[in-house]
Amino acid sequence: MQSTIFEGTVPLTHLGVIRVQGADAASFLQGQLTNDIALLRDDEARLAAYLSAKGRMQATFVAIRTAPEEVLLATHRDLVAPTVKRLSMFVLRAKARLTDATAEYLLLGAMGEAAARMLGAAAIPWRRQEVGGGQAIALHPAAGHPRALWIAPAGTPLPESAPLSPAVWLWGEVRSGVATLSAPVVDAFVPQMLNYESVGGVSFKKGCYPGQEVVARSQFRGTLKRRAYLVHAAAAPEGITAGDAVFHTSDAEQPTGTVVQAAPAPEGGWDVLVSMQVASAQPGGTLSVRAPDGPRLQLLDLPYELAQDI
Repeated sequence: MQSTIFEGTVPLTHLGVIRVQGADAASFLQGQLTNDIALLRDDEARLAAYLSAKGRMQATFVAIRTAPEEVLLATHRDLVAPTVKRLSMFVLRAKARLTDATAEYLLLGAMGEAAARMLGAAAIPWRRQEVGGGQAIALHPAAGHPRALWIAPAGTPLPESAPLSPAVWLWGEVRSGVATLSAPVVDAFVPQMLNYESVGGVSFKKGCYPGQEVVARSQFRGTLKRRAYLVHAAAAPEGITAGDAVFHTSDAEQPTGTVVQAAPAPEGGWDVLVSMQVASAQPGGTLSVRAPDGPRLQLLDLPYELAQDI
């Protein structure tokens, strides 16, 4: 297979943008999200999640501060409207206003050499720099291929690059091991079930936010029982989608986990990000999707180390 299929840029139509404006924009988000927004610098982005009071993830974001009184949150397009509505309920007297700004911004994914050129020395995940009138954010790589998210005002000329297949970009999202939450799996996970504490999505040093006590208990009181894993299905004729159940041969009655994201692999089959019981990732037994006799799943190595201690 030619590596050129992993090179180029593609519009990210499955993502949207929430704009938070006002003198209290950063401080408001500081009290709502899992990561530190108050200390967000001009040369970095933040991965973050918004949780329910029970610690369940309602949305995930890549956050950048574009002005002293403005923060942009890139999230799954399906979650823009419900997130704006829910977060706006808690603004109260804060000087902050949330709006759906998706139509006002371009969101572009860059992969391979296109991402490397865009990022230069700022290729460490969540570093950010200005590129061609927009902001380029270094993402976690996918199977060794650099990736970047480029956000710019609508009408900004696009960086020159070969086109990248949308399917390859979605595969790269999966293989990065960093989950982007979508509607089918809202309210299904606490952050550690998606390894968010290991990929820069949770700060354990910031102040309170909804669900913080649940996140802290999950981290500091005993072994985490569920984690995110990468798996591969050599064949899945009906496809695999977010929300599909994952089974282990140790228990044919109860699912051991849930599909978070899935995409066809360029070399065939499907690559899948699943959240499941840690015990099911140990040697012995087999995994399947949708049913105990469904397509078989093979564990792959995660592209990052899991944080053991905070």
